[in-house]
Amino acid sequence: MDVSGKTIVVTGGGNGIGREIVLNLLGKGARVAAADISEAGLAETAALAGAQASRLSTHVVNITDRAAVESLPEQVVAAHGQVDGLINCAGIIQPFVKVNDLDFAAIERVMNVNFWGTVNMTKTFLPQLLSRPRAHILNISSMGAYAPVPGQTIYGASKAAVKMFTEGLHAELANTNVSVTVAFPGGVATEISKNSGVTLTADPDSAAAQYKTLAPSEAARLIVEAMERDAYRVTVGKDATMMDRFSRISPKRAAETIQKQMAKLLPS
Repeated sequence: MDVSGKTIVVTGGGNGIGREIVLNLLGKGARVAAADISEAGLAETAALAGAQASRLSTHVVNITDRAAVESLPEQVVAAHGQVDGLINCAGIIQPFVKVNDLDFAAIERVMNVNFWGTVNMTKTFLPQLLSRPRAHILNISSMGAYAPVPGQTIYGASKAAVKMFTEGLHAELANTNVSVTVAFPGGVATEISKNSGVTLTADPDSAAAQYKTLAPSEAARLIVEAMERDAYRVTVGKDATMMDRFSRISPKRAAETIQKQMAKLLPS
């Protein structure tokens, strides 16, 4: 789907990859409705958009609040006249602890944001998208959906749920005007730990020094290009691509490799 002239809703638009997706889309001539829980983050995104902010609307919303989400389509249509695409990018990680040490409140928070937030947005906007001549849904999963990371087991489970949800949508919408893509980012240089309220027990750079994290702007470029070519799936970053292949060839060895790399992030 050519994004120029289209209206795309982007969650997580106030920081990280989501912000860069917003800016990339604006640079390609799209109209964008950026949604985020952070009003300050959205204001910064709008400032970075400069003159292109004339095609940007910002919406402060908690995507886990279904009633709040259900009010969004009317707001977006009022601002832009239509909705042609949805990119579900908002997400958080869990504290870097094992499941045995993770409380249920943290588990529910991760699942609510990453999975239910994606479901809430998709269910709410799907009728709008089905009414358009061409439309697209792109959901952000994670390399953690197929390559298990100790200390991020619930995060990985939430992203695996997003993967299957998205693939199921693709099958259900195969004969409609709505294309569906799932994206699997690897390591991207964002402030997801800070934005998730997570304090790391060790420097993550020391645990993952063997590969360079991807710039958020580059991740956004790959994601938007996947939407434009109606890709079924896209791995974002060399690490995500490598682990995708490794986990297919030897799932156990792939899991063991990550376990050794991430050991320093877990409390002893």
